[in-house]
Amino acid sequence: MTFNIKKKDGPGRTGELEIKGKTVVTPNIFFINTERFKAPDFADLTISDKKDLLKLEHLFIVENAKQLFQKPEEFVEKTVELKEKNAYDKAIFLPSVAEPVSLSLLVYLGIDLFDSTPAIISARNNELFFTNEKINKNSLKELPCSCPVCSKYKGKPSEMSFNEILKHNYYILIDEIKKIRNAIHNNQLRNLVESRIVNNPHLTSILRNLNMKHYSFLEKHTPLIGKSTIPVISKDSFNRPEIKRFQERVIKRYKKPVSTKILLLLPCSAKKPYSFSKSHKLFREKLMSSGNPNVVHELIITSPIGIVPRELELVYPASSYDIPVTGIWDEDEKKMIRELLTSYLKNNRYDKTIAHLPNNIMEFIRDLLTDPIETCIDKPTSKKSLEKLSTVLKENTSNYEKIKQQTRNFENIKTIAMYQFTIDVAEKLLKNSTIKGKYPEYRIIHNKTQLGMLVKEKGMITLTLQGAERIASTGKYYVEIYDDFTLKGSLFAPGVKDADPDIRPGDEVVILQNKKTYAVGVAMMNGEEMKKTLKGMAVKTRHHIWCC
Repeated sequence: MTFNIKKKDGPGRTGELEIKGKTVVTPNIFFINTERFKAPDFADLTISDKKDLLKLEHLFIVENAKQLFQKPEEFVEKTVELKEKNAYDKAIFLPSVAEPVSLSLLVYLGIDLFDSTPAIISARNNELFFTNEKINKNSLKELPCSCPVCSKYKGKPSEMSFNEILKHNYYILIDEIKKIRNAIHNNQLRNLVESRIVNNPHLTSILRNLNMKHYSFLEKHTPLIGKSTIPVISKDSFNRPEIKRFQERVIKRYKKPVSTKILLLLPCSAKKPYSFSKSHKLFREKLMSSGNPNVVHELIITSPIGIVPRELELVYPASSYDIPVTGIWDEDEKKMIRELLTSYLKNNRYDKTIAHLPNNIMEFIRDLLTDPIETCIDKPTSKKSLEKLSTVLKENTSNYEKIKQQTRNFENIKTIAMYQFTIDVAEKLLKNSTIKGKYPEYRIIHNKTQLGMLVKEKGMITLTLQGAERIASTGKYYVEIYDDFTLKGSLFAPGVKDADPDIRPGDEVVILQNKKTYAVGVAMMNGEEMKKTLKGMAVKTRHHIWCC
C-alpha cells in the first residue's frame, strides 16, 4: 500500500491510495463487506475483517475513535498531535465515527479514511442519513431524497426495511465524500464545514476547540492566497485562520506609508475589493480632488476582518469575504474592532483623524480617537456627507507639503512587502529601487532590472531571481536544497534540506544551494512540512539559474 497526497486545503487533503492492485482517491470509505452486510456496488474500498487493516503500511488507525470522538477537546488534541508527529506522509483511518454531517469536519482535521459502521448502526436504529442530520423513519411523512433507493421506493417511510435504509445511508455517505473532494479541489473545504455543523453543538464544539486552542496548527496549513469567497455565516467564521493571520500581520508587520499624516477612516462596502464599489469610488473621488491626496491614509473598518489599510484591499481574505449587512454590530464585533484599532494606533501615529463613518460605528470607537473630525452627517454616501468630506479634506491636506505620486507608490509597495515578508525583508527588497507601471500592476525596478511585481489577483508581490537574491541574505523565506541535488522543473520534498518554518502555502520563496540563490517560486506546503515529508511538490518554481 502506498499513499500520495494530491491536493491540500488547510489540513484537509485529497490523495491517491494504492491498495490491492488498484488506485483509490481519498478521502474515502471502507465499506464493511460480510455475509450480513454486503458492500454497495459503488464501493472503492471494502473490508471484511478490520484486522486486515493492521497489515497495511502507510496507514495510521485511531484507536478507541468512537469514545475519543465524544470528548471534543481531547479528540482535537489527539488528532492534531498525530498529524504533527507522524502523519505528513501517511493516511489516517478513523473507524466507527463518520456520518455525513461530520465528514467534512473530520477531513478538515486531516482524516483520510473512514468506514461504514455508523451507516449500519443508524439503519439498525431506523435512522436515515441526510446531509446535516439523521432522522428516524417514523418522523418522516415523505422521503426528502432522490437517491436510487428513495426514488424507487413507493411505500410509507415508516415501512422502509433495514436493507433499504442501509442502502440509502450508503448513498448519502458516498455522496458527501464526493462533495468534500470537490470542495478541496476548489479550496472551499472550510466553507463546507461551517455550513454542515451550524446546527450541531457537538461538532461546533470540536471546531471551536480547533480554532481557539490549535490556531497555529490550522494557520501553518492554511494557504496565504485563496480564490474562493469566505461566507461569514456564523461566529466560527470570525476565527478562521486566514482572517486571524491577516489581523496579526496588520498589527505586527505592517507600518503605514511614511508620508501620510492624516488618517481617513471609512466604512466597508458589500463589493470587494472596496475601491471597485460605488461608495468607495465616491470617497476616492473626493480624496483625489482634495489637492494633496497622498498625505492621507485610508483605513477601512469592517467585520470580520477588523481594519484594512487601503493598500491591502487586494490581499486575501480582505478581497474575498461576504457578510450579511445589517447595520447592527454585536458586542464581539465591537470588541474585536476596538482591540485591533487600539493596537494599530499605538504602532501608527497621525497628526489628524477624519472619520467618515456612520454613527453606529462611531459610537463604539469614538473614545479611541483623538479629536476626530466627523464628516458623516447621515449616510456616508449622502450628498451632504460627501460635501463635508470634500471640504474637510481640502482644508486639512493643504496644510502639508504636497506628496508626489511616485513617492506614495513606493511607500504603498513597501507596506505590502512588509505585510508579505516582514519589515526587515521589505527594507532589503526595496532598497534603492523605484516603482514603475500603473496600479495595481506596479513593478519594482533597480538599475533597469526588475526585482518583483505586484500581482492584482494576489494583492502581493511576485519575485524575480534578482529580487529573490536580495532577500536571500535575510534568512527568511528560504528553501535550501542538497548540495548534490539537480533541480529540474519544480522542487519536490525529497530535495529539501532545510526551510524557513515561517513559510506558508502560497508564499514567495527563495531556493538556495550552497548558500547561493538557485531559483524562486511559490511554496506548495509550509516550511515545516517541506522538511518532514518525503513526498509531494514543495515549491512550484518560476525562474531557475541554469547551470552547465
